Amino acid sequence: MHTGTTDRTLLSPARRRADRARLEREVVDVLVIGGGVTGAGAALDAASRGLTVALLEARDFAAGTSSRSSKLIHGGLRYLEQFAFPLVHEALQERARLVQTIAPHLVRPLPFLLPLTAPVWQRAYFGAGVALYDVLGAAFTAHRPIPRHRHLSRTATLAAFPGLRRDAVHGAIRYWDAQVDDARHTLAVVRTAAGYGARVLSSARVTGLLREGDGGAGGEDAAVVGVHAADLTDGSSFTVRARSVIAATGVWSDDIGTMLGDAAPSLRVRASKGVHLVVPRSAIDGGSLAAAGGTPDGLILRTPTSVLFVIPWGEEWIVGTTDTPWKLDRDHPAASSADIAYLLDQVNRVLTRPVTTDQILGVYAGLRPLLAGESDETSRLSREHAVVTPVPGLVLVAGGKYTTYRVMAEDAVDAAVEGLPGVPPSRTAHLPLVGAHRWTEVRDGAVALAAGAGLPEDAVERLLHRHGDRTVDVLALAAADPELAEPLPGAPDYLAVEVVHAVTAEGALHLDDVLTRRTRISIETAHRGVETAPRVADLMARELGWDEERTGREVAHYTARVDAERESQRMPDDRTADAARLGAPDVRAGVARAAWAGR
Repeated sequence: MHTGTTDRTLLSPARRRADRARLEREVVDVLVIGGGVTGAGAALDAASRGLTVALLEARDFAAGTSSRSSKLIHGGLRYLEQFAFPLVHEALQERARLVQTIAPHLVRPLPFLLPLTAPVWQRAYFGAGVALYDVLGAAFTAHRPIPRHRHLSRTATLAAFPGLRRDAVHGAIRYWDAQVDDARHTLAVVRTAAGYGARVLSSARVTGLLREGDGGAGGEDAAVVGVHAADLTDGSSFTVRARSVIAATGVWSDDIGTMLGDAAPSLRVRASKGVHLVVPRSAIDGGSLAAAGGTPDGLILRTPTSVLFVIPWGEEWIVGTTDTPWKLDRDHPAASSADIAYLLDQVNRVLTRPVTTDQILGVYAGLRPLLAGESDETSRLSREHAVVTPVPGLVLVAGGKYTTYRVMAEDAVDAAVEGLPGVPPSRTAHLPLVGAHRWTEVRDGAVALAAGAGLPEDAVERLLHRHGDRTVDVLALAAADPELAEPLPGAPDYLAVEVVHAVTAEGALHLDDVLTRRTRISIETAHRGVETAPRVADLMARELGWDEERTGREVAHYTARVDAERESQRMPDDRTADAARLGAPDVRAGVARAAWAGR
């Protein structure tokens, strides 16, 4: 079996065309619907077992929940209060695998301070919980990837995080979890699956299930033998046949049930909206990098309904999250002014210098797929996952959390291949992703790589933590065209070469794909990518063959999206925010309509 060479992992335009053509001619062992982290994980799990695999994503990889998380890989400290010990233990095991083996270039340990607001009982109560967290995460083993927790006095707490109000804390507990760039991690999973031969298509929306006997003989128990799909790059339709289909569609899971009609599963998924704010590092007075071994501390704060994180993110902070039911548009969930006010109110209760709305750089909203339970409070719904087979040939996987995506994927593939003989067990627990194979060799190599490429050391350091050992691929593109070594206008932390690499190796098809997921310019800059969009569009046009009209249309679509999001964030509630956000149509739908109109 091949190990996923560079060429086979490249998601180039030519690769997409080839995969699309082959899918119409073959029957794959496993077809996965959904290109979020769980679907990507299922595609990798199946492909690495030697199965033939297809992955279809309606928009971009990680376009939904998997690019809008809190960017944490964690066990879920708050679930200990719900006595969900197996869930926490499982998540912490996955955390260790990601930090050590699977994606060490993308997943890094991160310290958090848990401030204590009561002098005695909280230190005992929370201390016991964090100690259990360490035990469940094997933090006391000889080769632990995550440090053990420590108790801090009030003085030490304020030294570690000077921005905390002295009267709001009696001390803190420092414990460790891990951070991830969720969109880039999901993309690495997709590319690794492609390296094992998976046919992966974004902009491929599943429109219906192909049932055994379609055309007259199929009943409600008829097996699923494939899907009907629409290619949103050219408006065409196609069919993919498969021996088994896995639907990993998150908050869109009920849509698959609708396609099944009377055979719809009893499993239901409820969407919970989580809103995050991005503010500059100067907005909150965190501690020095030396206080936590070179990594700034984040905060975890108790709120009346859940928890609130203040998370260091490059030169910014991420503040989140909310946890409220959402029943409106699932493709583009909107943050309202009420969401923003709630987050600012909660975080400002413990800060000496309040964060204000004019300091906010970016806002993003995502939907968590929670298994519907008896409680209407989404913050109390289970984060466990479920795998069901409502009809032969179809597996649904839903629920769970980002950290446990690999377990969810393994369970789904196990269910899908139950009737296929000779299929080996999952191997993904020890399988490095693209960028991780030679990480230990390159992680400290920024100085040498920068000297060889003629780039600033900090620019190469950033590339290493986005691309891992594949940074050399990016630098090779820049060496071939020195113009690509220049920073992007309005986003100096990103280089022009990253745009070209996003198109030629990472499957980016639209301007939004680059500004929102291949990079994080859309949430890290006050202009939210509008100043950068024209240059990025020109770079993409060269690789994708866009004419002047198409290039201008991409910029117009992106600008309209940013305007609609800003307007939604001024609205007082979910309904008005949703209406404002829907003022900007999805770019993929526009391309498909234009393609159909041109026929």
